[in-house]
Order: sequence, then structure tokens, then C-alpha cells
Amino acid sequence: MTIEMTMPKMGESVMECTIISILKKVGERVEADDSVFEVATDKVDTEVPSPFAGVIQEIMVKEGDVVAIGSVVMRLATAATEMVSPQTTPTPQPDQEPVPAEMLELGAQLAAFVPNTVITHSNGNSARFYSPLVQTIAKAENISLAELETIAGSGAENRVTKKDILAYLENRNKPNEQPPTHHTTKTPHEILPMDRMRRVIAERMVASKRISAHVTSFVETDMTNVALWRNRQKADFKTQTGESITFTPILIEAVIKAIKDFPLINVSVENDTIVKKRDINVGLAVALPNGNLIVPVIHNADQYSLIGLTKKVNELANRARTNKLTADDLAGGTYTVSNIGAFGNIMGTPIIVQPQVAIMAFGVIQKKPVVIETPQGDAFGVRQLMYISHSYDHRVVDGALGGLFVKRVSDYLEGFDLERKLF
Repeated sequence: MTIEMTMPKMGESVMECTIISILKKVGERVEADDSVFEVATDKVDTEVPSPFAGVIQEIMVKEGDVVAIGSVVMRLATAATEMVSPQTTPTPQPDQEPVPAEMLELGAQLAAFVPNTVITHSNGNSARFYSPLVQTIAKAENISLAELETIAGSGAENRVTKKDILAYLENRNKPNEQPPTHHTTKTPHEILPMDRMRRVIAERMVASKRISAHVTSFVETDMTNVALWRNRQKADFKTQTGESITFTPILIEAVIKAIKDFPLINVSVENDTIVKKRDINVGLAVALPNGNLIVPVIHNADQYSLIGLTKKVNELANRARTNKLTADDLAGGTYTVSNIGAFGNIMGTPIIVQPQVAIMAFGVIQKKPVVIETPQGDAFGVRQLMYISHSYDHRVVDGALGGLFVKRVSDYLEGFDLERKLF
């Protein structure tokens, strides 16, 4: 019998993907769970496995195609006995109710800047499909519906893809003038094209600055107790859990506690409304080997112990650096942290990951001479200090909330219990 393979879901907000490479050929036999495509979304690059065992009869896509989730991409000849169990067999997706359209990033990366519903038509009576990303770019660049209708599409059913609209904008914004006829002297510069992830990061960072009114507050924090506790415990921690404990999970733990104290920092903005999030999903900016950033998310972070946070931080960081993250790993963040101290940075002004309203950066921990207040009077001493930077969206987060929140994180770190037990 012939079975159709559809492009599976890759996260609740992912509506299409780009075929990077086709890993199998027509006539080749595949087993269930064999990878057949490598695809890219706005969130992550990943391999797509076949849900069936059989012989490939037809491949309906080619490299570079933009494919809608749920569309048929391959047909296989397979015996009924070779099909995987119904519980694990993906089915074509029916018309869905509107779903959240978060596309993060900073790093990573990256979050998105589109309305929170999937829109099948542009503003008007057009029957042509425009993805939320294309509509967002069109809105940002003041492209009317009539103008959008004139853009030739290279996607399925002649849909306009991100590549199409960006190419159109490049030509649209060029001055209408003839190139100079004289020869110019070549300069000894090296031209380095942006890779796909860097282009996505660039678009999202610019869009975030355009959307949010960024303000940054700073606090200097005494990390002496945290540093002493970690130095005492890290050997036993490694022996008992098999994990290396860094400062990052301790910092995240303090952020989680402060979010519980100030829940209005754990929100997003949708048009003229503020959406207060029930879950605390902490995004963690991770530097990749190629220099790009990506932001995997610890979902329900407040449900983890310090040991659990350590394991989750290490797991996500390792999978990020080996390109093993899934789209769901990057979705749903409600607040983001970045440990810039790992690069020796003192402080920074991080850019908010949309549609979140705040992000925190932790600087390097340095030993400094300070004045210490004692019952006997002031004295000089050496303490381990760190700057915390807190960028927040001044549209909805006032200076009082933004400042009090970062100070509360600092208070939790300075009050860390030196006698705290691991278990």
C-alpha cells in the first residue's frame, strides 16, 4: 500500500519550515524513524524522521522549498504490517484553532514579533495566504496589501516567503540611479555573508528595539557567600549528581524567587493589553561554537530544585552546542537571563526577547576591596562583587518595578545560606 508522509509539527507556533537537504532518494528503503529531511525553522534546525518503514516512491519537495506544516512531502510503498503503531504515527493536521505565534530569540534567539494568532489572510479580502512573519515584515516596512499582492512568491502555491519579501525590499529600497561608469579601487576587505541564524538574530534584535522602550537598571551584588558555598560544594556535587554546578543555576533560582515576589515582570504585551503569565519559563542565552546565540527555555522553572535546575541548565546548554534542540525547547519563554560574566564582561545592556518585557544579564564576579559595616565600626575587606543589568520594557514596566525587581534578585543572592545542604 502507499502511505503519504506529512511534515510533522515542530512546536506549537511553527507553521512552516525550509528544506535544507533531502537525506534519502526515490527507490531507497527507509525504516521507521530514519531521518529523511533536514529542515530549518525560525527557531531551530532539525532532522525529520519517517514515521513508516517502506520504499520511497515519490518526494514532493526539493531543497530550498518552504513547506507548510501538515503538507504531504513524501509517498512510500509499505506493507500494513510495517507501519508504526497508531499512537506514534503522526496524522495530517486538520484546520487548527488559532495558536500562539511566539517566535523567540535572542540568541537567540531568538522570540517573535507577530500577533498571537495564526492569520490566514492579510488585512483585507485577499485569498492569498501570508504567514505571520511575512505580515510582520510588511507592517514594519509599510507595505500595503495591494503592494504585497504584487510580490512574486516562491513558496508552495506561490506563497510569499520571508526570502521573497526581503529580496523585494532590497530592490525596493535601492535608489533609482545608474551605477557609476568609472572604475573604483578594490579595498582589502573580506566580505562575510551572514548565515541564516545570524540574519534571524539581526532581524529580531532590530525589531525588539523598535517594539519595546528599553531601559536598563544596574545593581552591584555581593556574591561572596554564593562563591564560597559553590567552592565548598562543587566536588561533592559532582560526585553525588554527576553534574558540574556553575553559578548559572544559582542565579536562575534567585530570579525565580523574585518573579514570584513581582509577578508583573512575568508578562507580555498584546496590543493594548498585558498578559500575565501563569507559568515561569526561564530562557537561557547560550553561546554557540560559531559565535551565534540561542535561547533554550526551562519550562516551569519554579518546579525545579537547585539540583534539578543544574541538570536542566547543563542539558540544554549541551544540546544547544550540539544542535540537538527541538522547536519546543525554544518556545514559550516568559523571562530571559544571560550570564555575560562567562565572557569576562562586567555589565551590559541586553535586548529584550519579544514578546517578553524584561531580560537580566549577570556580569563577571570580581574580588574588590570594600568598606564593611561591623558592630565595631567600618572596616576594609575583600568581597566578591558582581554587577546585574536589568533591561525592561518601559511601556509596561516602570522604573520602580524594574528597579525593585533587580534589587530583590540581588538580595536573594547576598542572603544565600552558607550552611545550605545539597539534599
